[in-house]
Amino acid sequence: MKSFKKYYLIFIAVMTLCSATASSQNISYTISFPQPQTHYIDVEMALSGINKDFVDLKMPVWTPGSYLIREFAKNVEGFKASDLNGKPLAFHKINKNTWRIISKNTSKIKIDYQVYAFEISVRTSFVDDSHGFLAPAGVFMFPDGQLNQPSTILIKPFKKWDKISTGLEPVKGKSNTFYAPDFDILYDSPIEVGNQDIFGFTAAGVKHEIAMSGGGNYDKTALKTDMAKIVEESTSIFKENPNKRYVFIVHNYNSGGGGLEHLNSTVLGATRNGYTNPSKYKGFLGLVAHEYFHLWNVKRLRPEALGPFDYEKENYTSALWISEGFTAYYDNLIMRRAGLYTPEQYLEVLVNDINVVTNQPGSRIQSVAEASFDAWIKYYRPNENSANSTISYYNKGSLLGMIIDLEIMNATKGAKGLDDVMRQMYDLYYKKLNRGFTDAEFKSMVEKIAGKSFDDIYSNYVNGVDPIDYKKYLGYAGLQLVDEYSGKNEPYLGVATAVKDGKTIVTSVARNSAAWLDGINVNDELLSVNGSRISPGTDPKVSELSKFISSAKVGDKVKIELVRDGLVKNLEVRLLKNPAVKYKIEPLENATDQQLKIRKKWLKL
Repeated sequence: MKSFKKYYLIFIAVMTLCSATASSQNISYTISFPQPQTHYIDVEMALSGINKDFVDLKMPVWTPGSYLIREFAKNVEGFKASDLNGKPLAFHKINKNTWRIISKNTSKIKIDYQVYAFEISVRTSFVDDSHGFLAPAGVFMFPDGQLNQPSTILIKPFKKWDKISTGLEPVKGKSNTFYAPDFDILYDSPIEVGNQDIFGFTAAGVKHEIAMSGGGNYDKTALKTDMAKIVEESTSIFKENPNKRYVFIVHNYNSGGGGLEHLNSTVLGATRNGYTNPSKYKGFLGLVAHEYFHLWNVKRLRPEALGPFDYEKENYTSALWISEGFTAYYDNLIMRRAGLYTPEQYLEVLVNDINVVTNQPGSRIQSVAEASFDAWIKYYRPNENSANSTISYYNKGSLLGMIIDLEIMNATKGAKGLDDVMRQMYDLYYKKLNRGFTDAEFKSMVEKIAGKSFDDIYSNYVNGVDPIDYKKYLGYAGLQLVDEYSGKNEPYLGVATAVKDGKTIVTSVARNSAAWLDGINVNDELLSVNGSRISPGTDPKVSELSKFISSAKVGDKVKIELVRDGLVKNLEVRLLKNPAVKYKIEPLENATDQQLKIRKKWLKL
């Protein structure tokens, strides 16, 4: 984002400015929820100091951190404008997200509109009778060309609500009123309104607020202790925590997940009664670690394309594998360093990513740099062929973080690692130069820290699609991959199916599988194999189809009867060997002293 650090490095000065100028702001909002059960947010916007014949108000089309055009203007209703005497002002839309108000001879205007908010996610607004969540990019319009202008926001909670949680600073002396020094800060500050359970802790010298909405079986003491460990370990990497206050907004659902990072807050989705389940609890803490690490990586240390933002179109970068992938690498590593994962648990989580990437055909088609750039059109819009043609910059980026970390450790004999790269990049590009970095600048810093070229890693694994040489990189730490499926010779059709209305329907076909090569399509209804009828079966984990295939041999030709678009077809398919791997990580026998040194440093043994 643009120059945010001044608001935190001179925190006291900014707060003085808030108090002194709040009454003279020329942009203000009043938010209310008169009928929350209808899922509407009422917005009243006031503008003063207008010196043009017209004013263009714009609604962002996306929200930072979620790289998809979401067309927030689609949720706007009842737009109207008036002068201070209540006289209506003419307006018309000039494009999908812009309202032009004819303001000639009017220095102050009032705008009213409603926002329909009924999409559950960490990136979209949601209102019902229990609470209101405001994802600001989808709520607050901005005057064209005035993203740098400050604003005040008055929140009027529904009569049954009495709490507000947000990273925005309150205006002194004004109840439920908050100040945003510019629209980048406003759009980066989600707001929770309701009866959330609020508690907190202090870690790394920063006050942390946890706002729990939706109830749950969480243990406050355990959460405060474990989340504090994550904060301390994250801060130790960068040697400073740039905030004075940080807010965790947690939405607890019957089944929930996901998170979105912000400058001094985050929004997390969680399973309401999952906190007593060890696996789900660790998963939640891992999510906390991921979003908190973003406090530095992305929100401050960022690719040059990710700020200042253009809120009306895509902001392309090929470095999301660093911004998101490295964060995915560090969330698990921080869990290990904080003692929340044992070394064995950490390696198990790590090898799961290796298995996912290795078993996805798209990993041989799309590079991680391409995946980053095309996030806007592919990652958030998957289809039945996505696994064949794409790779996640989260999983693959995490693995690249691992091999770059190990390569640096090996090159420096354990003296340095990826921590040093991230810290020096933060110090140089955020703190000193106050700008985003280029791909070449990041690579240059890696090479500077390691004292060697990284051309091979970049050409083969970042910009290329070669399989990662895990033997080499894990070998630096005296570890190896062992394939539990090695030696198996199982037949493989290459389809995934689902039962719909009692029919076995193909939902995906794996690239270069028997089904792919011999013509089975997605949406085909499978009727029989070698004349034996396929029934849905009683065990959802074991379909009748898989039983037929497992009883055959690699190389066998099977006759499959199917229905496609209402027509019966018969295909002959030659079964191939299942290419799937299932790795585990084991220590090498007779590891050298340097290998053991690197393992100890990496896994914090």
